[in-house]
Amino acid sequence: MEEPLIPVGLMSHTAHIRSHRKPRRSASTVAMRAGVASGVLGTLAVATAAGTAYAAEPVTQTLELPVFTGDLAAQVAESAQATQQAAANYQLNAERDAAAAAAAKEAKQDLADAKKAEAKKKAEAARKAAAAEAVSRSAERSTLSTTTASSSSTTVSAPASGSVATVIAFLKAQVGDAYVMGGTGPNAWDCSGLVQAAFKQVGVDLPRVSQDQSMSGTDVSLSNLEVGDILYWGGKGSAYHVGVYIGNGQYLDAANPSKGVVIQELSGYPASGAVRVL
Repeated sequence: MEEPLIPVGLMSHTAHIRSHRKPRRSASTVAMRAGVASGVLGTLAVATAAGTAYAAEPVTQTLELPVFTGDLAAQVAESAQATQQAAANYQLNAERDAAAAAAAKEAKQDLADAKKAEAKKKAEAARKAAAAEAVSRSAERSTLSTTTASSSSTTVSAPASGSVATVIAFLKAQVGDAYVMGGTGPNAWDCSGLVQAAFKQVGVDLPRVSQDQSMSGTDVSLSNLEVGDILYWGGKGSAYHVGVYIGNGQYLDAANPSKGVVIQELSGYPASGAVRVL
């Protein structure tokens, strides 16, 4: 059977297009989706309310301070006592160090004083030795004086000219100067310092001390002295005093602190020996 024809003018303009209506959802699906949405909204509401409440009320944090117990107080006291003891020990050590430094300084000064005292002692011993030598020779003076007097007529004295004259002139210019042990002029002398300076005027370089000066030049007999000969007292090489023979039985020397530089009679204090360097 043929379908009836519908007149073209009576057809809908959308009759040829399939329907665009969405399929109907079941009631369960709609209910489930509504429940989920409701849950999400409820959660957001709760979170929002909580956040608002948290922001509205400030949070106060309570710190609990430690409570000092009896043991802790004892430890603090013990620590303070230890600190006090350490300070006392430090002060004690500082005082000990200061005392040690002062003792060292005092010991150094004592050593210097002892050296000075030793030097004075040696000088005094030398002086006493010279005095003892003079006393020991006093018994021989009469004999030696006679010998010197008898030989004076035969003693040949070189004329005071040339180098010898220069030496004697220098020596006489120092008469009256002071005697000082170790002195080498120009206004204070000891015996060997004066003799050394006198001969240096003519280019003769003598040793500094009496012992060495007694070993210089050529040995001369006391009975054959000439002007300018060096006289010494004591052993040769161990002489304790020197002077210079100036003729006429006299010699010039830096005698001692009480006399200074003087001219003396050889007969009053005869020499032990003589050397000639000019």
